[in-house]
Amino acid sequence: MEKRTNKYKLKLELLVTAKVDDTIYTPIELEFDNHDNIFTIVERMKQRNIFQTENQAVEFAIGLKMFSEVMLKNRDNALFSEFRPAFSEFMKKLKSTPTQNED
Repeated sequence: MEKRTNKYKLKLELLVTAKVDDTIYTPIELEFDNHDNIFTIVERMKQRNIFQTENQAVEFAIGLKMFSEVMLKNRDNALFSEFRPAFSEFMKKLKSTPTQNED
């Protein structure tokens, strides 16, 4: 039985370069799947209010979910062997972090 996943499409486009003479790259579009609904995770992270801006919460949630899914799909990869226990502890801490009140 095939495992059901959510399918996403992401577009990364360089809008402004930090250096005047930097290369302007063609946007990258990729399709990927993830076992979680990333939109609900983004909303949860925004509601927690633990970053300086709401945009940082979105960046964090998307980056974390993309990274963790690749790590999960490559669980036998030696690259992650030492990192996996620390990541597990990090996720427990993140999930137990209470929502911060706005000032």
